[in-house]
Amino acid sequence: MNYQNLVSIPGNIKGGNVAGKPIDRGIVLLSARELDKMRQVGKLAANLLKHLEPMVQPGVSTQMLNDEADRWMRSHGAKSATLGYAPPGYPPFTGAICTSVNEVVCHGIPSPKHILRDGDIINIDVTPILDGYHGDTSKTFLVGNPSPTASKLVEVTEEAMMQGIAAIAPGARVGDIGAAIQEHAEANGFSVVRDMVGHGVGRQFHTDPQIPHYGKKGTGLKLRPGMVFTVEPMLNEGTYELKFLADGWTVKTKDKKLSAQFEHTVAVTDTGVEILTI
Repeated sequence: MNYQNLVSIPGNIKGGNVAGKPIDRGIVLLSARELDKMRQVGKLAANLLKHLEPMVQPGVSTQMLNDEADRWMRSHGAKSATLGYAPPGYPPFTGAICTSVNEVVCHGIPSPKHILRDGDIINIDVTPILDGYHGDTSKTFLVGNPSPTASKLVEVTEEAMMQGIAAIAPGARVGDIGAAIQEHAEANGFSVVRDMVGHGVGRQFHTDPQIPHYGKKGTGLKLRPGMVFTVEPMLNEGTYELKFLADGWTVKTKDKKLSAQFEHTVAVTDTGVEILTI
């Protein structure tokens, strides 16, 4: 689950436990024990998406996906971070997952009235909490037989995320991640959403650093081993401009064209990067 760019988000200044080491801007370098906890919940989150994938079929409602996700998390000793989530200025989120279909960029609210149709694309964003740690990941699925444009958008979005992750290493800059994503997206004719960003994650759902998915190489915060954050680019078929709906959560493309998103939680290591949500 992403966060709105330039919004002040709570910094995890105390860390996940006494081993956490706070650094500038409230960013925490996770200990080996904390990283192991993040691997466990990250694996759980990845397995939840795999569990839901066979259900992504025409005729299935987003509420059905939500209810099965909620049941599955509880059966595995976890709970949803999104259910009832209400940061300052937002109403409580009513879903155990986010289900964003077609022109919905992110934070789509599950509903029994929203039935998947052949040709749709849907991003399912899950964040289980296990033993106090958050595993945040998402994937855009194809429903039935989508158009060539929809298929290409989904493929390029996943590639762009992986390009951004490949830019992560000790001493690299946050801007390197966004630059890699933006270059790949625009080379394929798509735009990158500016207003929503990745974020630090651990014991808290949203912390610093913010991770924009566009930018300039060599700029921004320097990456250090022990940092854990999400890389979750949203690519649009048309303009990157957004429309925020009155429900306080749902975000759509301004031109009503398609949007796709992929997300992994990653850790900066001594030698590079580790994907925690696989």
